[in-house]
Amino acid sequence: MPVKLFRAQLFHTPRNPFEAEDALEVLSDGCVAVAGGVVEAVGDFVAVSGRYPDAETVDGRGGMLVPGFVDTHVHYPQLPVMGAMGLHLLDWLEQRTLPEEARFASEPYARERARAFLAALARNGTTSALVFGAHFAGAMQVFFEEAEASKLRITSGLVVSDRELRADMHTDPETAYQQSRELALRWHGRGRLRYAITPRFSLSCSDDLLAACGILARELPDLFVTSHLNETIEEIRAVAEHFPRALDYLATYERHDLVHGRSLFAHNVHPTESELERLAAAGSKVCHCPSSNAFIGSGLFPMRGHLEKGVEFALGTDVGAGTGPSLLREGLAAYNAQMMHERGVTLGPEHLLYLATAGGARALDLPQVGWFAPGMEFDAVLLRPPAGGTLVEVLRHVPSAHAALAATFTLGGEDCVNQVYVAGQALLGD
Repeated sequence: MPVKLFRAQLFHTPRNPFEAEDALEVLSDGCVAVAGGVVEAVGDFVAVSGRYPDAETVDGRGGMLVPGFVDTHVHYPQLPVMGAMGLHLLDWLEQRTLPEEARFASEPYARERARAFLAALARNGTTSALVFGAHFAGAMQVFFEEAEASKLRITSGLVVSDRELRADMHTDPETAYQQSRELALRWHGRGRLRYAITPRFSLSCSDDLLAACGILARELPDLFVTSHLNETIEEIRAVAEHFPRALDYLATYERHDLVHGRSLFAHNVHPTESELERLAAAGSKVCHCPSSNAFIGSGLFPMRGHLEKGVEFALGTDVGAGTGPSLLREGLAAYNAQMMHERGVTLGPEHLLYLATAGGARALDLPQVGWFAPGMEFDAVLLRPPAGGTLVEVLRHVPSAHAALAATFTLGGEDCVNQVYVAGQALLGD
């Protein structure tokens, strides 16, 4: 297969910066050799190009080459509701979000929104995502069709609820099981697509509905599970009222075998120590969504507590309570939140890059992406800030590559995404 060389300043985190001081690797004149979408070699441009004298070079000098971003929690139906200010979670759902999500009963509308949503991911450099789906099987069928066409790595599933929401968004346990199973058998493992069993959250799910989700999880154990957990104090109290015999919020999922190594729970802003210990023991992951936590007033994520208990986490934009689909901006929100937390973790750009790339790939069980190494697939983003902007001026004066990456997380966003590749195929630019 012909080899293509990608040349730029290269940043990636082959190791976990929460565990290793030398996690961030930077090559000032870096090169990744790619053949058939797979990385052949990584190193200094002169050394790598010497091995492939006839290879075509994609010259990204002046830009930063980073692994493709991985979003562990983002809502397909919620792109239009971003910016609904002044509301906390339950009012935000009732007044703004659920009316929009109900429109996805129309498959033509769902297809239109799916295309817009997937395009927004690609524009922001997100090459892999765990996508919280819609409540309608038809909407999820067209979403998977559009996701397959997009070439992105997408994990998603039918959202199920049977109480507390609008009546037109409710289902019943048997229907939820049958529709979810049919979608999973059709789409899980097809190309770059995978399926996630998706009870919306315990507040909107009866024990019988969660039991139906558990039956499917046991029947098809390679499926993922995703839901919400401990997002707000108000929500936690309401869950306790609905499940008076449950030890805590996490227990409402545990009793139906929905907490395991392929489970990812969004938020977990207000966990108990016991819940953290049980999440760690199960190998479940947490999707940290700091811009959403701030925007709807949920609270500050206890990152240090998760680290101390060994609970893995990665970034999620949580559009539309989150403030946009950019994981650069989400990284800055994570940094800001920890600076405000009384037991906050001091984050550097290496932590933010890890959480947005390799950490997300690890959480989503995508061992073939997340950093650059021979044998891995080439998912990558070339970041190049637009001429005349503030970030360009800042980058002219930074003292180091580390500082350049920090400035990019501080000032960068969608307008910095210049080229996007999935398995070597250009989705943007090139």
